[in-house]
Amino acid sequence: MSKKKVTIVFDIGKTNKKFFLFDKNYKEVVREYTELPLTTDEDGYPTEDIVALQNWIKDNFNAILDDENFDVKAINFSTYGASFVHLDHKGNVLTPLYNYTKPIDEDILDLFYEKHGDKLKIARETASPQAGMLNSGLQLFWLKYKHPEVFSKIRYSLHLPQYLSYLFTGICVSEFTSIGCHTNLWDYDKGDYHDWVYEEEIDVLMPPIVPTSASINTSYRNKKIKIGVGIHDSSSALLPYILSKKNPFLLLSTGTWSISLNPFNDESLTDEDIENNCLNYMRIDGKRVKASRFFMGNEYRVQVEKLCAYYGKEYGAHREVEFDQELYLNLMKNKAVYFRFEGIILKRKLITETDLKSFATFEEAYHQLMIELMDLQIHTIKNAIGNSEIDTIYIDGGFTDNDVFMKLMSHHFQHYNVMSTHSPLGSALGASMVISNKKIDETFLQQHYQMKVLQPLILNYH
Repeated sequence: MSKKKVTIVFDIGKTNKKFFLFDKNYKEVVREYTELPLTTDEDGYPTEDIVALQNWIKDNFNAILDDENFDVKAINFSTYGASFVHLDHKGNVLTPLYNYTKPIDEDILDLFYEKHGDKLKIARETASPQAGMLNSGLQLFWLKYKHPEVFSKIRYSLHLPQYLSYLFTGICVSEFTSIGCHTNLWDYDKGDYHDWVYEEEIDVLMPPIVPTSASINTSYRNKKIKIGVGIHDSSSALLPYILSKKNPFLLLSTGTWSISLNPFNDESLTDEDIENNCLNYMRIDGKRVKASRFFMGNEYRVQVEKLCAYYGKEYGAHREVEFDQELYLNLMKNKAVYFRFEGIILKRKLITETDLKSFATFEEAYHQLMIELMDLQIHTIKNAIGNSEIDTIYIDGGFTDNDVFMKLMSHHFQHYNVMSTHSPLGSALGASMVISNKKIDETFLQQHYQMKVLQPLILNYH
Protein backbone atom coordinates (compact mmCIF):
# COMPACT_ATOMS: atom_id res chain seq x y z
CA MET A 1 0.00 0.00 0.00
CA SER A 2 1.45 3.36 -0.98
CA LYS A 3 1.68 6.03 1.67
CA LYS A 4 -0.29 9.24 1.26
CA LYS A 5 1.93 12.30 0.81
CA VAL A 6 0.90 14.98 3.30
CA THR A 7 1.71 18.44 4.60
CA ILE A 8 1.33 18.96 8.35
CA VAL A 9 0.07 22.33 9.58
CA PHE A 10 0.11 23.30 13.23
CA ASP A 11 -2.50 26.03 13.64
CA ILE A 12 -2.10 27.59 17.07
CA GLY A 13 -4.96 29.78 18.27
CA LYS A 14 -5.22 31.48 21.61
CA THR A 15 -7.78 28.88 22.75
CA ASN A 16 -7.66 25.95 20.34
CA LYS A 17 -4.47 24.25 19.24
CA LYS A 18 -5.09 22.34 16.03
CA PHE A 19 -3.14 20.25 13.66
CA PHE A 20 -4.12 19.28 10.15
CA LEU A 21 -2.85 16.97 7.48
CA PHE A 22 -3.49 18.05 3.90
CA ASP A 23 -2.94 15.95 0.80
CA LYS A 24 -1.36 17.35 -2.36
CA ASN A 25 -4.72 18.82 -3.49
CA TYR A 26 -5.19 20.57 -0.13
CA LYS A 27 -7.90 18.16 0.92
CA GLU A 28 -8.01 17.74 4.68
CA VAL A 29 -7.00 14.21 5.69
CA VAL A 30 -6.75 14.57 9.47
CA ARG A 31 -7.74 17.25 11.96
CA GLU A 32 -7.07 17.27 15.71
CA TYR A 33 -8.02 19.91 18.29
CA THR A 34 -6.86 20.35 21.83
CA GLU A 35 -6.89 22.97 24.56
CA LEU A 36 -3.76 23.21 26.68
CA PRO A 37 -3.78 24.45 30.28
CA LEU A 38 -2.23 27.89 30.76
CA THR A 39 0.69 28.70 32.99
CA THR A 40 1.59 32.07 34.58
CA ASP A 41 4.44 34.52 34.07
CA GLU A 42 6.62 36.00 36.83
CA ASP A 43 3.80 38.42 37.76
CA GLY A 44 1.25 35.62 38.05
CA TYR A 45 -0.46 36.67 34.79
CA PRO A 46 -1.94 33.73 32.85
CA THR A 47 -0.12 32.87 29.65
CA GLU A 48 0.58 30.20 27.04
CA ASP A 49 2.67 27.31 28.39
CA ILE A 50 5.38 27.20 25.74
CA VAL A 51 6.80 23.90 27.02
CA ALA A 52 3.41 22.19 26.92
CA LEU A 53 2.87 23.57 23.42
CA GLN A 54 6.26 22.30 22.22
CA ASN A 55 5.59 18.85 23.66
CA TRP A 56 2.16 18.66 22.07
CA ILE A 57 3.63 19.61 18.67
CA LYS A 58 6.51 17.14 19.02
CA ASP A 59 4.26 14.26 20.09
CA ASN A 60 1.86 14.78 17.21
CA PHE A 61 4.64 15.21 14.70
CA ASN A 62 6.36 12.00 15.79
CA ALA A 63 3.07 10.09 15.79
CA ILE A 64 2.45 11.10 12.16
CA LEU A 65 6.03 10.19 11.18
CA ASP A 66 5.51 6.76 12.74
CA ASP A 67 2.15 6.28 11.01
CA GLU A 68 2.41 3.75 8.19
CA ASN A 69 -0.26 5.56 6.16
CA PHE A 70 1.50 8.88 5.73
CA ASP A 71 4.58 10.24 4.06
CA VAL A 72 5.28 13.71 5.47
CA LYS A 73 6.59 16.07 2.80
CA ALA A 74 6.25 19.47 4.47
CA ILE A 75 5.34 21.26 7.71
CA ASN A 76 4.19 24.79 8.37
CA PHE A 77 2.80 26.83 11.25
CA SER A 78 0.10 29.49 11.56
CA THR A 79 -0.38 31.15 14.93
CA TYR A 80 -1.82 34.21 16.61
CA GLY A 81 0.37 37.28 16.43
CA ALA A 82 1.97 39.76 18.80
CA SER A 83 3.78 37.08 20.75
CA PHE A 84 7.55 36.88 21.02
CA VAL A 85 9.83 34.09 22.16
CA HIS A 86 13.20 35.44 23.26
CA LEU A 87 16.29 33.26 22.85
CA ASP A 88 19.78 33.62 24.32
CA HIS A 89 23.05 32.87 22.48
CA LYS A 90 22.66 29.15 23.10
CA GLY A 91 19.08 29.07 21.82
CA ASN A 92 17.51 28.75 25.28
CA VAL A 93 14.15 30.43 25.93
CA LEU A 94 14.67 33.36 28.31
CA THR A 95 11.18 34.47 29.34
CA PRO A 96 7.59 33.25 29.48
CA LEU A 97 5.59 33.81 26.28
CA TYR A 98 3.98 37.02 27.54
CA ASN A 99 0.24 37.21 26.95
CA TYR A 100 -0.75 40.08 24.68
CA THR A 101 -3.62 40.93 27.04
CA LYS A 102 -1.20 41.57 29.93
CA PRO A 103 -1.41 45.25 30.91
CA ILE A 104 1.76 47.21 30.17
CA ASP A 105 3.14 49.58 32.84
CA GLU A 106 1.98 53.15 32.22
CA ASP A 107 5.40 54.57 33.11
CA ILE A 108 7.01 52.40 30.39
CA LEU A 109 4.49 53.64 27.82
CA ASP A 110 5.08 57.25 28.90
CA LEU A 111 8.82 56.72 28.55
CA PHE A 112 8.35 55.28 25.07
CA TYR A 113 6.43 58.30 23.75
CA GLU A 114 8.66 60.73 25.58
CA LYS A 115 11.66 59.22 23.76
CA HIS A 116 10.15 58.52 20.36
CA GLY A 117 7.42 61.04 19.67
CA ASP A 118 3.73 61.45 19.20
CA LYS A 119 1.48 58.50 19.99
CA LEU A 120 -0.88 59.02 17.06
CA LYS A 121 1.96 59.65 14.59
CA ILE A 122 3.76 56.43 15.51
CA ALA A 123 0.49 54.49 15.44
CA ARG A 124 -0.23 55.85 11.97
CA GLU A 125 3.28 55.17 10.60
CA THR A 126 3.34 51.62 11.98
CA ALA A 127 -0.39 51.06 11.22
CA SER A 128 -0.76 49.83 14.81
CA PRO A 129 -3.42 51.41 17.02
CA GLN A 130 -1.96 51.74 20.52
CA ALA A 131 -2.84 48.49 22.28
CA GLY A 132 -0.11 47.82 24.85
CA MET A 133 1.32 44.32 24.66
CA LEU A 134 -0.70 43.64 21.49
CA ASN A 135 1.87 45.90 19.82
CA SER A 136 4.58 43.28 20.22
CA GLY A 137 7.40 45.77 19.57
CA LEU A 138 6.45 47.42 22.84
CA GLN A 139 7.04 44.11 24.62
CA LEU A 140 10.71 44.46 23.67
CA PHE A 141 10.84 48.06 24.85
CA TRP A 142 9.12 46.99 28.08
CA LEU A 143 11.65 44.19 28.63
CA LYS A 144 14.56 46.55 27.96
CA TYR A 145 13.49 49.00 30.65
CA LYS A 146 11.64 46.73 33.06
CA HIS A 147 13.94 43.68 32.99
CA PRO A 148 17.26 44.96 31.62
CA GLU A 149 19.17 41.97 33.01
CA VAL A 150 17.04 39.59 30.92
CA PHE A 151 16.98 41.90 27.90
CA SER A 152 20.77 42.03 27.79
CA LYS A 153 20.89 38.25 27.29
CA ILE A 154 18.61 38.20 24.22
CA ARG A 155 20.27 37.13 20.99
CA TYR A 156 17.12 36.81 18.90
CA SER A 157 13.43 37.57 19.39
CA LEU A 158 11.18 35.38 17.26
CA HIS A 159 7.48 35.80 16.70
CA LEU A 160 5.60 32.63 17.63
CA PRO A 161 5.19 31.16 14.09
CA GLN A 162 8.93 31.57 13.45
CA TYR A 163 9.81 30.10 16.82
CA LEU A 164 7.82 26.95 16.03
CA SER A 165 9.65 26.70 12.70
CA TYR A 166 12.97 27.19 14.53
CA LEU A 167 12.19 24.19 16.76
CA PHE A 168 12.45 22.05 13.62
CA THR A 169 15.22 23.85 11.72
CA GLY A 170 17.41 25.52 14.33
CA ILE A 171 17.42 28.57 12.02
CA CYS A 172 16.21 31.98 13.19
CA VAL A 173 14.30 34.13 10.69
CA SER A 174 11.71 36.92 10.59
CA GLU A 175 8.93 37.16 8.01
CA PHE A 176 6.59 39.90 6.79
CA THR A 177 3.17 38.80 8.04
CA SER A 178 4.35 38.58 11.66
CA ILE A 179 6.36 41.82 11.53
CA GLY A 180 3.45 43.64 9.91
CA CYS A 181 0.58 42.75 12.24
CA HIS A 182 0.01 45.65 14.67
CA THR A 183 3.51 45.24 16.14
CA ASN A 184 4.56 48.92 16.19
CA LEU A 185 7.79 47.71 14.53
CA TRP A 186 7.27 48.36 10.82
CA ASP A 187 7.06 51.73 9.10
CA TYR A 188 4.71 50.98 6.22
CA ASP A 189 5.50 54.13 4.23
CA LYS A 190 9.24 53.61 4.59
CA GLY A 191 9.07 49.85 3.98
CA ASP A 192 11.51 49.20 6.83
CA TYR A 193 11.63 48.96 10.61
CA HIS A 194 10.47 52.17 12.26
CA ASP A 195 13.16 54.66 13.40
CA TRP A 196 12.53 53.87 17.06
CA VAL A 197 13.54 50.23 16.47
CA TYR A 198 16.98 51.39 15.32
CA GLU A 199 17.26 54.04 18.03
CA GLU A 200 16.68 51.41 20.73
CA GLU A 201 19.01 48.97 18.90
CA ILE A 202 16.22 46.42 18.75
CA ASP A 203 16.86 45.79 15.05
CA VAL A 204 19.86 43.64 16.01
CA LEU A 205 17.55 41.23 17.86
CA MET A 206 15.49 40.69 14.72
CA PRO A 207 16.78 37.83 12.57
CA PRO A 208 17.03 38.33 8.78
CA ILE A 209 13.68 38.76 7.00
CA VAL A 210 12.77 36.01 4.54
CA PRO A 211 9.68 35.72 2.30
CA THR A 212 6.69 34.00 3.91
CA SER A 213 6.85 31.41 1.13
CA ALA A 214 10.39 30.46 2.08
CA SER A 215 11.04 26.96 3.30
CA ILE A 216 14.03 25.17 4.68
CA ASN A 217 14.82 21.64 3.55
CA THR A 218 15.97 19.46 6.38
CA SER A 219 16.58 15.85 6.94
CA TYR A 220 14.69 14.37 9.86
CA ARG A 221 15.11 10.69 10.77
CA ASN A 222 16.58 10.16 7.27
CA LYS A 223 13.57 11.78 5.63
CA LYS A 224 13.73 14.94 3.57
CA ILE A 225 11.11 17.36 4.84
CA LYS A 226 10.37 20.92 3.72
CA ILE A 227 9.81 23.19 6.71
CA GLY A 228 7.98 26.50 6.33
CA VAL A 229 8.92 29.65 8.24
CA GLY A 230 5.40 30.12 9.65
CA ILE A 231 2.73 32.73 9.00
CA HIS A 232 0.52 35.06 11.05
CA ASP A 233 -2.98 33.55 11.21
CA SER A 234 -4.95 36.57 9.89
CA SER A 235 -2.73 36.86 6.81
CA SER A 236 -2.96 33.11 6.40
CA ALA A 237 -6.77 33.07 6.50
CA LEU A 238 -6.77 35.63 3.71
CA LEU A 239 -4.37 33.80 1.44
CA PRO A 240 -6.65 31.18 -0.19
CA TYR A 241 -9.00 34.02 -1.22
CA ILE A 242 -6.20 36.17 -2.65
CA LEU A 243 -4.75 33.26 -4.58
CA SER A 244 -8.03 32.14 -6.12
CA LYS A 245 -10.10 35.30 -6.60
CA LYS A 246 -9.31 38.02 -9.12
CA ASN A 247 -12.09 40.51 -8.30
CA PRO A 248 -11.76 42.86 -5.30
CA PHE A 249 -13.38 41.52 -2.12
CA LEU A 250 -13.47 42.05 1.60
CA LEU A 251 -13.01 39.14 4.01
CA LEU A 252 -14.80 39.36 7.34
CA SER A 253 -13.02 36.93 9.61
CA THR A 254 -15.10 36.29 12.74
CA GLY A 255 -14.12 34.77 16.07
CA THR A 256 -12.74 36.28 19.27
CA TRP A 257 -11.95 39.31 17.12
CA SER A 258 -14.08 40.35 14.18
CA ILE A 259 -11.59 41.50 11.57
CA SER A 260 -12.52 43.11 8.25
CA LEU A 261 -9.65 42.54 5.83
CA ASN A 262 -9.41 44.48 2.59
CA PRO A 263 -6.40 43.42 0.49
CA PHE A 264 -7.44 45.91 -2.22
CA ASN A 265 -6.92 49.04 -0.20
CA ASP A 266 -3.30 50.03 0.23
CA GLU A 267 -3.76 53.71 1.08
CA SER A 268 -1.82 54.99 4.10
CA LEU A 269 -3.85 55.14 7.30
CA THR A 270 -5.11 58.47 8.58
CA ASP A 271 -5.35 59.67 12.18
CA GLU A 272 -9.09 59.04 12.00
CA ASP A 273 -8.48 55.46 10.85
CA ILE A 274 -6.26 54.86 13.87
CA GLU A 275 -8.89 56.30 16.20
CA ASN A 276 -11.39 53.88 14.63
CA ASN A 277 -9.10 50.92 15.42
CA CYS A 278 -8.05 50.44 11.79
CA LEU A 279 -4.71 48.82 11.20
CA ASN A 280 -2.71 47.12 8.49
CA TYR A 281 -1.85 43.50 8.11
CA MET A 282 0.70 42.43 5.58
CA ARG A 283 0.31 40.23 2.55
CA ILE A 284 2.99 37.64 2.05
CA ASP A 285 4.63 39.93 -0.52
CA GLY A 286 4.90 42.79 1.99
CA LYS A 287 1.94 44.78 0.57
CA ARG A 288 -0.46 46.27 3.06
CA VAL A 289 -3.98 45.06 3.77
CA LYS A 290 -6.32 47.61 5.30
CA ALA A 291 -8.15 46.12 8.24
CA SER A 292 -10.44 47.19 11.02
CA ARG A 293 -11.26 45.06 13.99
CA PHE A 294 -13.23 44.93 17.16
CA PHE A 295 -13.41 42.47 20.03
CA MET A 296 -16.80 41.14 18.93
CA GLY A 297 -16.56 37.44 19.81
CA ASN A 298 -15.13 38.21 23.21
CA GLU A 299 -17.94 40.70 23.99
CA TYR A 300 -20.54 38.32 22.61
CA ARG A 301 -19.41 35.56 24.97
CA VAL A 302 -19.43 37.86 28.02
CA GLN A 303 -22.92 39.18 27.23
CA VAL A 304 -24.42 35.80 26.30
CA GLU A 305 -23.25 34.34 29.62
CA LYS A 306 -25.12 37.16 31.38
CA LEU A 307 -28.22 36.62 29.25
CA CYS A 308 -28.24 32.91 30.03
CA ALA A 309 -27.88 33.60 33.74
CA TYR A 310 -30.60 36.27 33.72
CA TYR A 311 -33.15 34.16 31.82
CA GLY A 312 -32.20 30.92 33.59
CA LYS A 313 -30.94 29.21 30.44
CA GLU A 314 -28.11 26.72 29.99
CA TYR A 315 -25.07 28.31 28.33
CA GLY A 316 -25.45 27.20 24.73
CA ALA A 317 -29.13 28.10 24.42
CA HIS A 318 -28.13 31.05 22.25
CA ARG A 319 -26.94 28.68 19.52
CA GLU A 320 -30.53 27.62 18.91
CA VAL A 321 -31.91 31.13 18.36
CA GLU A 322 -33.10 31.69 14.78
CA PHE A 323 -33.63 35.09 13.22
CA ASP A 324 -37.14 36.34 13.97
CA GLN A 325 -38.30 39.03 11.58
CA GLU A 326 -41.14 40.29 13.75
CA LEU A 327 -38.95 40.62 16.83
CA TYR A 328 -36.36 42.42 14.76
CA LEU A 329 -38.79 44.93 13.25
CA ASN A 330 -40.30 45.67 16.67
CA LEU A 331 -36.90 46.32 18.19
CA MET A 332 -35.97 48.59 15.27
CA LYS A 333 -39.09 50.74 15.79
CA ASN A 334 -37.69 52.36 18.91
CA LYS A 335 -34.03 51.74 18.46
CA ALA A 336 -31.93 52.38 21.58
CA VAL A 337 -28.84 51.12 23.37
CA TYR A 338 -29.55 48.59 26.12
CA PHE A 339 -26.21 46.83 26.55
CA ARG A 340 -23.17 48.10 28.35
CA PHE A 341 -20.21 46.61 26.51
CA GLU A 342 -17.17 45.72 28.57
CA GLY A 343 -14.34 44.92 26.19
CA ILE A 344 -15.12 47.12 23.19
CA ILE A 345 -13.56 50.55 22.92
CA LEU A 346 -15.27 51.74 19.72
CA LYS A 347 -17.33 54.90 20.11
CA ARG A 348 -20.98 54.25 20.93
CA LYS A 349 -23.56 55.63 23.32
CA LEU A 350 -22.41 54.82 26.83
CA ILE A 351 -24.83 53.57 29.44
CA THR A 352 -23.98 52.76 33.04
CA GLU A 353 -25.48 49.29 33.10
CA THR A 354 -27.17 46.78 30.86
CA ASP A 355 -30.95 46.92 30.94
CA LEU A 356 -32.59 43.52 30.41
CA LYS A 357 -35.87 44.40 32.11
CA SER A 358 -37.14 45.80 28.79
CA PHE A 359 -37.14 42.37 27.16
CA ALA A 360 -39.81 39.79 27.77
CA THR A 361 -37.81 36.84 26.50
CA PHE A 362 -34.30 35.53 26.09
CA GLU A 363 -34.78 35.56 22.30
CA GLU A 364 -35.78 39.21 22.29
CA ALA A 365 -32.80 40.28 24.41
CA TYR A 366 -30.52 38.17 22.20
CA HIS A 367 -31.81 39.88 19.04
CA GLN A 368 -31.15 43.25 20.67
CA LEU A 369 -27.59 42.22 21.54
CA MET A 370 -26.98 41.20 17.93
CA ILE A 371 -28.43 44.51 16.65
CA GLU A 372 -26.03 46.46 18.87
CA LEU A 373 -23.03 44.37 17.84
CA MET A 374 -24.08 44.68 14.19
CA ASP A 375 -24.03 48.50 14.42
CA LEU A 376 -20.35 48.32 15.26
CA GLN A 377 -19.75 45.63 12.65
CA ILE A 378 -21.23 47.83 9.89
CA HIS A 379 -19.02 50.71 11.01
CA THR A 380 -15.81 48.63 10.95
CA ILE A 381 -16.58 47.06 7.56
CA LYS A 382 -17.19 50.49 6.01
CA ASN A 383 -13.90 51.72 7.43
CA ALA A 384 -12.03 48.80 5.89
CA ILE A 385 -13.71 49.25 2.50
CA GLY A 386 -12.74 52.94 2.44
CA ASN A 387 -12.87 54.16 -1.15
CA SER A 388 -12.09 50.86 -2.83
CA GLU A 389 -14.41 49.22 -5.34
CA ILE A 390 -15.53 46.08 -3.55
CA ASP A 391 -18.43 43.97 -4.75
CA THR A 392 -18.15 40.80 -2.67
CA ILE A 393 -17.95 40.18 1.08
CA TYR A 394 -16.85 36.74 2.30
CA ILE A 395 -17.62 35.84 5.89
CA ASP A 396 -15.73 33.07 7.62
CA GLY A 397 -15.12 31.87 11.16
CA GLY A 398 -17.37 31.12 14.11
CA PHE A 399 -20.19 33.57 13.38
CA THR A 400 -21.09 31.88 10.08
CA ASP A 401 -23.15 29.49 12.25
CA ASN A 402 -25.01 32.37 13.89
CA ASP A 403 -28.33 32.72 12.07
CA VAL A 404 -29.18 36.17 13.45
CA PHE A 405 -25.74 37.59 12.62
CA MET A 406 -25.74 36.20 9.08
CA LYS A 407 -29.29 37.42 8.32
CA LEU A 408 -28.41 40.90 9.58
CA MET A 409 -25.26 40.93 7.46
CA SER A 410 -27.20 40.03 4.32
CA HIS A 411 -29.77 42.72 5.17
CA HIS A 412 -27.29 45.55 5.80
CA PHE A 413 -25.02 44.70 2.88
CA GLN A 414 -27.64 43.80 0.31
CA HIS A 415 -25.86 45.84 -2.38
CA TYR A 416 -22.94 43.46 -2.11
CA ASN A 417 -22.61 39.85 -3.00
CA VAL A 418 -22.42 38.39 0.56
CA MET A 419 -21.06 34.85 0.80
CA SER A 420 -20.66 32.68 3.83
CA THR A 421 -17.69 30.39 3.56
CA HIS A 422 -17.86 27.49 5.85
CA SER A 423 -14.37 26.27 6.37
CA PRO A 424 -13.11 25.04 9.70
CA LEU A 425 -9.69 25.14 8.03
CA GLY A 426 -9.38 28.87 8.69
CA SER A 427 -5.76 29.85 8.72
CA ALA A 428 -4.38 26.31 8.36
CA LEU A 429 -5.10 26.05 4.65
CA GLY A 430 -3.18 29.25 3.86
CA ALA A 431 -0.18 27.95 5.77
CA SER A 432 -0.20 24.78 3.72
CA MET A 433 -0.58 26.70 0.42
CA VAL A 434 2.11 29.28 1.02
CA ILE A 435 4.93 26.74 0.96
CA SER A 436 3.62 24.86 -2.08
CA ASN A 437 4.20 26.00 -5.63
CA LYS A 438 0.90 24.67 -6.87
CA LYS A 439 -1.32 27.09 -8.81
CA ILE A 440 -5.01 27.21 -7.95
CA ASP A 441 -8.02 28.55 -9.84
CA GLU A 442 -11.44 30.14 -9.26
CA THR A 443 -13.11 26.82 -8.40
CA PHE A 444 -10.80 26.28 -5.46
CA LEU A 445 -12.87 28.05 -2.80
CA GLN A 446 -16.03 26.34 -3.97
CA GLN A 447 -14.41 22.94 -3.47
CA HIS A 448 -12.89 23.67 -0.08
CA TYR A 449 -15.17 26.19 1.56
CA GLN A 450 -18.80 25.21 0.94
CA MET A 451 -19.60 28.73 -0.26
CA LYS A 452 -23.18 29.91 0.19
CA VAL A 453 -24.66 33.10 -1.25
CA LEU A 454 -26.77 34.89 1.35
CA GLN A 455 -30.15 36.12 0.13
CA PRO A 456 -31.04 39.67 1.22
CA LEU A 457 -33.97 39.77 3.65
CA ILE A 458 -37.31 40.84 2.30
CA LEU A 459 -38.69 42.58 5.36
CA ASN A 460 -42.44 43.03 5.55
CA TYR A 461 -43.01 46.31 7.29
CA HIS A 462 -46.67 46.24 8.38
